Amino acid sequence: MTAAAPTRTSPRPRGSDYADLSRRVSQVGLLDRRPAWYAARIVLTVGAYLAGWAVLLAGGDSWWQLLTAVGLAVAATQVAFLGHDAGHRQMFRTRRASETAGLLLGNLGVGLGYGWWMDKHTRHHANPNHVDDDPDVGAGALVWTEEQAAATRGFGRWLARRQAYLFFPMLLLEGLSLRVASVRSVINGPVKRRVVEGVLLAAHTAAYLGIVFAVLSPLRAVAFIALHQALWGLYMGCAFAPNHKGMPMFGPDDDLDFLRKQVLTSRNVRGGWFVDLLLGGLNYQIEHHLFPSMPRPHLRYAQPIVRGYCQERDLPYTEAGLIDSYAEALRHLHSVGQPLR
Repeated sequence: MTAAAPTRTSPRPRGSDYADLSRRVSQVGLLDRRPAWYAARIVLTVGAYLAGWAVLLAGGDSWWQLLTAVGLAVAATQVAFLGHDAGHRQMFRTRRASETAGLLLGNLGVGLGYGWWMDKHTRHHANPNHVDDDPDVGAGALVWTEEQAAATRGFGRWLARRQAYLFFPMLLLEGLSLRVASVRSVINGPVKRRVVEGVLLAAHTAAYLGIVFAVLSPLRAVAFIALHQALWGLYMGCAFAPNHKGMPMFGPDDDLDFLRKQVLTSRNVRGGWFVDLLLGGLNYQIEHHLFPSMPRPHLRYAQPIVRGYCQERDLPYTEAGLIDSYAEALRHLHSVGQPLR
């Protein structure tokens, strides 16, 4: 169950709480890098991704290749998880190595713009679930507050009324949305290495389309691309949806320290090793937001420390099962659209 946030009249928490928690985590080595773990994970994940493309090349022109599209959608999302870790410097300590890995895994590997994602994701981490400053809860195809819903017009208003029912079908377009946003950012956005990112995105697109249309007939190629992109977007959206959706949201009048800002807006997802693999470690969202550079395999060990620390300070620590986390997100979307119904 989601615990209630403290009242807005509460006095401002002590700023030293996070420093105290950080010392506890650091003392047991959980902020240390894990190069061997990441080397193995990169080899296995990228190897599985390349193996999927090898199956496509070897399988020839057949409708059975749609099964390959399913496998490649899963593998591409796992590659994107590695790009996420690189962006947070979980793999490497230096910025150059992290950016190189992010560009290769993101732009070249799966066609997701590293510079665009870094700008958006950094702003999200700085102010999660902040109605003005978190781009992940800004009004768009979906609305996250009743104020955003009230401001919708036309088709957007129709969509907001039904967004809880349409959430998962809309995620089938998330892959296309990510690609369009990446290209737009390279053309006119907050990207530092515009030429490099553009070349890598173009190389990915050329290789992707070239291989698919070289192996498959036009009709099968279109079906393959549509299925692959739809499932990739669905998987990506489902991996990020449980983390903050349905959790408390704050505005400019709320004054929270870093610890409470991150803990109160984040939700962990229970489920053991399978959920760890399925969600790429993002199921430890509270720990990840508190310590973004913590290597993925250390998050599970940090969890009891963080949970215990929150209990010491009577700070709500929210966990839910995978299905329940989606249900809470959908309930929030449904309640936001209620005034329009």
